[in-house]
Amino acid sequence: MLLNEDHFNDVKSKRILPAKLQETFVAFANSDGGDLYVGIEDKAHTGERVVGFGEQEEANAIVSTLLEETQPAVENVSIEFLDTDGKGLVLHIGIPKSPKVHYTASGDCFIRINAQKRKIKGERITQLGYSKGAEPYERKPVADVELQEIAQSEELADYMRRVSTHLEPTIFLRKQRLLTSHDGTRIPNVGCVLLFDEEPQATLETRCAVKVYRLRTTEKEYKREQLEEMPVTINGGTEEVIRKTIDQVVKYIDGAAFRDGGKLVKLRYPAEALKEILVNAVIHRDYSLNDDIHVRIFDNRIEVQSPGKLPGYMSLDNLYEERFSRNPNLVRMLHNLPNPVNHDIGEGLDTAKNELKKAGLVEPIFEEKDNAFLVTIKHQRIASVEEVVLSYLEENPGTEITNKLVRQLSGEDDMQKVKLALQKLRAAGHIVPLDENASAFNFRYVKA
Repeated sequence: MLLNEDHFNDVKSKRILPAKLQETFVAFANSDGGDLYVGIEDKAHTGERVVGFGEQEEANAIVSTLLEETQPAVENVSIEFLDTDGKGLVLHIGIPKSPKVHYTASGDCFIRINAQKRKIKGERITQLGYSKGAEPYERKPVADVELQEIAQSEELADYMRRVSTHLEPTIFLRKQRLLTSHDGTRIPNVGCVLLFDEEPQATLETRCAVKVYRLRTTEKEYKREQLEEMPVTINGGTEEVIRKTIDQVVKYIDGAAFRDGGKLVKLRYPAEALKEILVNAVIHRDYSLNDDIHVRIFDNRIEVQSPGKLPGYMSLDNLYEERFSRNPNLVRMLHNLPNPVNHDIGEGLDTAKNELKKAGLVEPIFEEKDNAFLVTIKHQRIASVEEVVLSYLEENPGTEITNKLVRQLSGEDDMQKVKLALQKLRAAGHIVPLDENASAFNFRYVKA
């Protein structure tokens, strides 16, 4: 069994104390999850890499400590024993990324950094809770703003009018969980300021504006001289920031073009896809981090970078399936408006992907970089159905292809469009049917 210890994998001797192993277990759960293998020795010390358990019961103390004494308990942990051909059983523990902050039985908190665990305390634990969404930063009290200042703001009055409420403003704010107790009194919290303060960027301790850049380059890295003009900084309440950002991005894109070889290509992106990705960046970012959202419009792509990695149990692998909101109050308040800027949680990315597909562009690319989430929308055409068929047959000599398989490979769910593409390839002499007399639904093709 060959395993490298890294950010997502660790190996331990079966002789390790359960309490010591719990530190690594907690570190994985508090970070990005990972796999822990117990029963693998340091070869430099023993000369033998795998020295497993003789029977499963030998690991009972370890399993009990990890599952029953971690506070709070880590959910959806997988436990299995791997047979190693006479070298004993290796205990494999699959630890998911958790939406909670976890502690060992002794009350210590750890995170995983590369191939090591690190103990954290105080403010660093608080920050971990914010980044996970376990402790919403939007509910942190803001001592520098007066309640009456928010209660009398035009932004709040306009919102209350649109949602048709006749409550007194301070009662409305309290019922919407936009006030947090501080020194015995309720004061506006971060979410309240983001929504209804005239200038949240001046009030809050952290930066929360959006910067939009237009860059005349296709390179991955850009230089200052490639800026068409100085970045536009967009301030204001959350709803205003969203609308102004969308307008500014559309302004930069409208009429913009670049040369692809000798051909002039106009930048065309579906408005709805851009909107959804920009809205997601504003409402799901980590407001505890001292950075703005950066929207960079290149000659061949758009990059939207928002502060904070994915919250809770969200990962790059489950973005389209799972749902988790780092700022639930912010999301809910915006969604309660008539014609809200945001869809239900998670639906925005689905919409963006589908709109890009309709426009013939590839899906957005998602990345986690340092302490930020980056979405890249490429000005790249999706391969045609014909190109998908020819590429598949070229890469898989001697294989056959069907209408159903083509739909799976290309993502084109229109059976008739795929049929026409296959007929076009057949007429051009690129493919031939295995059986000329097969029924229309059973045609199978091979490369000519």
